[in-house]
Amino acid sequence: MKAPPDVESWLNLILIDNLSSESIRKLLIAFGSPREILSADTYQLERIVKKQAAHNLGRRADKSKVDGTLKWLEDPSNHIITLADHDYPKLLLNIADPPPLLYLKGQRKLLNSPALAIVGSRNATPQGIINASAFAEAASNAGFCIVSGMAQGIDTAAHQGGLRGISASIAVVGTGLDIVYPARNRELAHQLAKEGAILSEFPLGMPALGRNFPRRNRIISGMSLGCLVVEATLHSGSLITAKQALEQGREVMAIPGSIHSPLSKGCHALIKQGAKLIENIQDILDELNCQTALSHENTNITLDFSDSQEDSLLLPHLGYDVIDIDTLCMRSGLTVEAVSAMLLTLELNGMVASLPGGRYQRVR
Repeated sequence: MKAPPDVESWLNLILIDNLSSESIRKLLIAFGSPREILSADTYQLERIVKKQAAHNLGRRADKSKVDGTLKWLEDPSNHIITLADHDYPKLLLNIADPPPLLYLKGQRKLLNSPALAIVGSRNATPQGIINASAFAEAASNAGFCIVSGMAQGIDTAAHQGGLRGISASIAVVGTGLDIVYPARNRELAHQLAKEGAILSEFPLGMPALGRNFPRRNRIISGMSLGCLVVEATLHSGSLITAKQALEQGREVMAIPGSIHSPLSKGCHALIKQGAKLIENIQDILDELNCQTALSHENTNITLDFSDSQEDSLLLPHLGYDVIDIDTLCMRSGLTVEAVSAMLLTLELNGMVASLPGGRYQRVR
């Protein structure tokens, strides 16, 4: 693939060490293009940015990094999207700190599709995984590209659901696009690159550093019309995304859960602070003032599993909180053998999930 016009100048600017996005944006406003910035003398630069930033510009970018990125661009699925590009996400232009340049692998046409961010815990419950996947698929079929961070748990389920729908999914990552993190999501990354997209503001070779992920989160919320939190503890990074969404003027929504679950505490806190309580896809569409051709059946996210009358007798005693077999026996009056057999059938039917420590949770 032939590199876009002036991409080498953009890379020579962006890949300069210790030059902030804020400084780059100020320089672009003043000089108009990376080529003009790189041609300016120190006196001209110091009129726009601090002395240290002007000094950093004098060091120039590492040529091997620039050449490596140009080589990466030879793959037709790889793209560079700059602030001057008509495909740059329009909603991102309105946030406080839009990245001057984005690296993209996959379908660039998705960048300006109506988008919904879906985020949540890496250590999600079985019910949380089901909710994230089902809501993402329904929202994708309603016309929203699903944006998330490709982490384990809720993010992964959201991407999978979005890809099953008609509007696909975009992963915004905190590493360079030549690195898959977490590594266990390699298959998902390949599917996103083929059917959706993977996006990053970080250069090739950037490893997974903790400080990069809060910056990644502002892009997830910034390019979306709203942010849905599925499960989160009170100290979850997902609440950072929700906070950034609120600061960016986006709609914040949350799915409630058990009052006993730590993974519901963050969602409940958001709802107390004014986030929209979400029970079905229509709640999301109403909050975002969207119209959809979805049928009534599609707006209620439910699955119908067949189960015997005997096994269904156990369900009322399960509830939706985590429970162990001994407690189930005490509640139901059944023997351990009978409860174990029923739980196995219910688990095979997808109505119950087994958890570590011999515990179970009803998921449908």
